[in-house]
Amino acid sequence: MNEQPNEPMNNKMNNKRNEQHGNLKVLTGVSFNRIHIEDGFWSPRLQISKDVTIKACLDMCEKTGRISNFDKAAGRMDGEFSGIYFNDSDVYKVLEGAAYSLMHNPDHELESYADEIIDKIAAAQQDDGYLNTYFTLVAPDKRWTDMERHEDYCAGHLIEAAVAYYKATGKRKFLDVACRLSDHMYNVFIEGKRHWVVGHQEPELALVKLYHVSGDERYLQLAWWFLEERGRGYGVGEGIWGKTEWGPKYCQDDKPVGEMSDIGGHAVRAVYMYTGMADVAAVTGDRRYIEALDRLWSSTVNRNMYITGGIGSSKENEGFTEDYDLPNDSAYCETCASVGMVYWNHRMNLLHRKGIYADVLERSMYNGALAGVSLDGKKFFYVNPLMVKGEHNRQEWYDCSCCPTQISRFIPSIGNYVYAADDNSIYTNLYISGTADIALGNGRVKLTQNTRYPWEGSVNITVEPLDITGFGMKLRFPGWCRSCSVKINNTIVHDIKFRNGYISLEREWASGDSVTLEFDMPVEMVHADPRVKANQGRTAIQRGPLVYCFEELDNSKGLDDIVLGSDVKFFTEYRPGFLGGVVVIHVQCGEKTYTAVPYYAWNNRGPGGMQVWMKEA
Repeated sequence: MNEQPNEPMNNKMNNKRNEQHGNLKVLTGVSFNRIHIEDGFWSPRLQISKDVTIKACLDMCEKTGRISNFDKAAGRMDGEFSGIYFNDSDVYKVLEGAAYSLMHNPDHELESYADEIIDKIAAAQQDDGYLNTYFTLVAPDKRWTDMERHEDYCAGHLIEAAVAYYKATGKRKFLDVACRLSDHMYNVFIEGKRHWVVGHQEPELALVKLYHVSGDERYLQLAWWFLEERGRGYGVGEGIWGKTEWGPKYCQDDKPVGEMSDIGGHAVRAVYMYTGMADVAAVTGDRRYIEALDRLWSSTVNRNMYITGGIGSSKENEGFTEDYDLPNDSAYCETCASVGMVYWNHRMNLLHRKGIYADVLERSMYNGALAGVSLDGKKFFYVNPLMVKGEHNRQEWYDCSCCPTQISRFIPSIGNYVYAADDNSIYTNLYISGTADIALGNGRVKLTQNTRYPWEGSVNITVEPLDITGFGMKLRFPGWCRSCSVKINNTIVHDIKFRNGYISLEREWASGDSVTLEFDMPVEMVHADPRVKANQGRTAIQRGPLVYCFEELDNSKGLDDIVLGSDVKFFTEYRPGFLGGVVVIHVQCGEKTYTAVPYYAWNNRGPGGMQVWMKEA
């Protein structure tokens, strides 16, 4: 974008919306505040998230001075800034998690404590709307001078938290703080005609959320403008742009976003940006963005994604090297990146109405992201390798604690990803027991879903139309599944219609109608693309959406000595008291039998070796 960001720029965005939107019809995600989860797999995790994870993260934010930084910035307390310059973001992420959790499990004590923290945040906001405790306390004369110092990143997490808290509680105080901060950024960059490249992407997607809640077009314009500034030579700063081994590609500033085709650089920054691009494209219909996202998705999923849905193979840049470079023992696979894959693929599903994106969302959710937290909710992985020979354990906290706080907001938010809808159809993307109140064009529909997924492939959905009877039910046919049966009111549907990865049911629905799905869920051996050198001659085991691994605790010490031959047989066993209740896979090879457990559950019984990709005869 060569012109200055002034009124013509705003007109340019609006014109692009009018010219390029065409016949683009996007789905609307059904928000977490319209979903109530009562699920054998997820409900215990939601309870642990509220009782343990969120409170543990809040306690650490207190102990490490992250919360007191706001009191200091407000002049309520003496002292210097504590921690890393982006520590504000951790507080915001935990508050976002608290907001989601309050919808599932109302908790007066948690809500009161969140209100207290929000009061501190509001008090730290400056008269012009600026809010960042590091710069207020350490370098007040350096505001908006260093593109790598995460001022915008922190602002984005504040905005996301404020929107979630408003949706959960109806309280406006935090939302008003977010609006004032966003107004400040609009005034500095748009009205002030200043170039700015966001070093760590995040405000783009947050501003679109704020736009949808507030209806203020300026926030959408600012999100679009932040994206359009990239790849035009405006990025400066020794932290990224001055490092020859990183440079602009590290933060996706090497090309204009509409021209991008291959994922590269820092993994979390990339998927956050792609999420923001998809959010903007869903409103504006910008075909450049959509076509770029399609290319980037192919690059990511087909050439740079692990079987767990994790991305980012390199510790050096917390990101990517070259296509098909997917080592197992040194895999980085940051927890935040797996969560980012859920965000991005959710948006791609809304854009394209295709189940394949929900397939990737599910893979990242149940494997790469869920492995990031221990079963008791107290410890966290930052890095998620697929092969470990020695010590690699979850920790209670990190100095850079983006992953624990990421998990604290992600687990309670899963209701956001279960359903989507348009005026005429409901799309079921995840199979999770509970109820949903879904708005269609001419009325509402209540759905009640019952399932023991991911352990069993049986799903029952009861339909209760409210003010509408004729609509479509689109039920995702999972990419891991080879066959299924469908019943409506216990009558088999012989002529099943499939479209874009969904089972399509169109009819006049009556209250109490039920749909029953039976997905075959055998154990399968999976092979990598032969260009992945690390997995040549190896196989992995998957059942349903879950990737399995072998731990030394259950098998011989030398996991790499295990060879799965052509005579391998699999036997499944549900063990309710083991690892929180899991299906264990017994792998029989000749006279030897080995045990595999879900990847997300590994390292919950102490240290030891672990392996996903096993040798194959």
